[in-house]
Amino acid sequence: MEMDNNYIENEADIEVSKPSKSRFLFLLGFLGFFIFFGGCCYGLWTYSYDSKADVEVPDNTKYTPKYKS
Repeated sequence: MEMDNNYIENEADIEVSKPSKSRFLFLLGFLGFFIFFGGCCYGLWTYSYDSKADVEVPDNTKYTPKYKS
């Protein structure tokens, strides 16, 4: 008894066409990078330092310093 392997090619299958597979993997990688980058930016933004103190800057460290004579 011989086995007949009659396969129907599905055009939606990415294993059938190499350009389709490479396009899918490129878009998957790009989307993954975009989500990773957005998550990193959001994480840095949520833990950013928010100072509410009014810091007094000494006069000798300003852009135009004033020294005491």
